[in-house]
Amino acid sequence: MRKLDLRSGKPVWQAYRSPAIAHSTLTRSLTTDVLIVGTGITGAMTAELLSEDGHEVILVDRRGAALGSTPATTALVQHEIDVPLSKLQKAIGAEKAFRAWRRSKLAVANLRGQIESLEIACRMTDRQTLYLAGNVLSGNKLRDEADVRASAGLPAQYLTASELAKRFGIDRDGAILSTGNFVVDPVKLTKGLLLQAQRRGAQLFAPEEASAIKFHKSSIEITMRSGHRIEAGHVILATGYELMDVVHTDRHDIISTWAIATKRQPKDRLWPGEAMIWEASDPYLYVRTTHDGRVICGGEDEDFQDEQTRDKLLAKKTQRIVDKLSKLLPGIDPMPEFAWAGSFGTTPTGLPLIGPVHRRPRLFSLMGYGGNGITYARIAAEVVRNKLAGREDSDADLYALSNRVTSQTSFH
Repeated sequence: MRKLDLRSGKPVWQAYRSPAIAHSTLTRSLTTDVLIVGTGITGAMTAELLSEDGHEVILVDRRGAALGSTPATTALVQHEIDVPLSKLQKAIGAEKAFRAWRRSKLAVANLRGQIESLEIACRMTDRQTLYLAGNVLSGNKLRDEADVRASAGLPAQYLTASELAKRFGIDRDGAILSTGNFVVDPVKLTKGLLLQAQRRGAQLFAPEEASAIKFHKSSIEITMRSGHRIEAGHVILATGYELMDVVHTDRHDIISTWAIATKRQPKDRLWPGEAMIWEASDPYLYVRTTHDGRVICGGEDEDFQDEQTRDKLLAKKTQRIVDKLSKLLPGIDPMPEFAWAGSFGTTPTGLPLIGPVHRRPRLFSLMGYGGNGITYARIAAEVVRNKLAGREDSDADLYALSNRVTSQTSFH
């Protein structure tokens, strides 16, 4: 294996041009209908939907637009969630499990429609998905998973090892082929949504970091490290895995992950249809292509300790990903041009935590997305929009924060 020659931990998405987002620091204290803390994909998606509903929206971020976890995502937008349907139904019951998977499928379709109607240039491309046999599901268990999905009305075709090899040139003990998913450039998508919200009057202030919170009867007051305050009717915490002390739950863990992007590959080296690939394994490998022929591959997940420890493992984890990619797809050149680390929140069920904080109905927390960040961001935006509009969201119970969530008085 050739020696790795890595760039400095820079995600591939930051190498592509994206729109500039107007922002400034606060010069005075403000009041607003909705304050969104975080301007990544979740904050942007929520701001776009709420501004469409006529809400006055302010966003703040301690870094800037589309930074943090957003550029670290590999942006496979799929309805399949981390926990297989056959296992999830045993954990939470068939009715809830089926609803969770169907809501994810609906969210993917809704997001596609949103991108198309707003004409956001984010290189959205439809892709099939291959779920390969692995150490979690293989053989008859993988076939059973396909049958359960089909019984729930979800697209799922089981492929035998010979069918998989013939159609996609992949050597693995079977796979599930599904449709209706797509890939995007996550930075372009996030900025496109923010621009649309700004056209409707949303304001973005950065760098601004929330430092303290005070609850009033009909509003919440957030004090920034700059000393300025924002008083809002509702506050949405869309901070990814960087949780604030104001929200705590024992159902949320932080995971580190690593990813690479290869140099541009000749078209004839790529697999048929360039289907998104992920494994029925723990941890699993995931693979996709970019618009210009790079292969993105990620995985090697492990428990998060701190960013410094995570980043020190970049070279070691990159080599492992390169080795696995080479074995899985021997026809491509697996050597990376980009390699980076990221972190994300996850839950035991693979379902996110979305909704008002316990006993704080005006404060929403959106977290625990696992490997479905963009899909769950859309669901979170829908749940919040429905709540603020006074509409019942029939699936909100699936994502409700635990009663053990506690409210405190400061941010981490």
